Amino acid sequence: MNRIFLAATAALLAATADAQDRAPATKNSSPPLIVVEDKGGASALPYYRALNPQDAQPGQPATPQPAPRIGGPADAEAAMLPVRSVRLSPGDEPRRVIRAPGLTPLFLVGDDDRSRAWLKQRRADLQALRAVGLVVNVATPEALAALRRLAPNLMLSPASGDELAQRLSIQHYPVLITATGIEP
Repeated sequence: MNRIFLAATAALLAATADAQDRAPATKNSSPPLIVVEDKGGASALPYYRALNPQDAQPGQPATPQPAPRIGGPADAEAAMLPVRSVRLSPGDEPRRVIRAPGLTPLFLVGDDDRSRAWLKQRRADLQALRAVGLVVNVATPEALAALRRLAPNLMLSPASGDELAQRLSIQHYPVLITATGIEP
């Protein structure tokens, strides 16, 4: 019985060694990451290494990775600030007709005196339209909160307006954009 067990073990070891010799000696590696834009800050490389454990050397102890900070919606919004829209500035945008069927009414404001006065004056109309506000120039969470206090029943979100400005040929805010027109 021991001879049979010993022979089976030897055959199994030989088959395993033979299979390893025949296997191609390629390492499953990913192409290197390409950096498209670098705005500074902390490197994300440790997080990527944690996702690819085959890069670790055998016998090397695993390096503990810091856990990513998970905050609430206020933290996520604060991380988006400051918002700067280089294509937009406070001023008078001419009224004009557009055709954008199905477009949800939206308005663009910034953290400036003209926008604050416009928001106070148009608040009831904006609420009736259920318009969504994009704050296209704002530096701090406190400034964003101050704008929200002026119009508590309206949704105001920080977002760059550059793409929208380019597509709709808008140069100034505050402005209301509906499915049928753009108006100051």
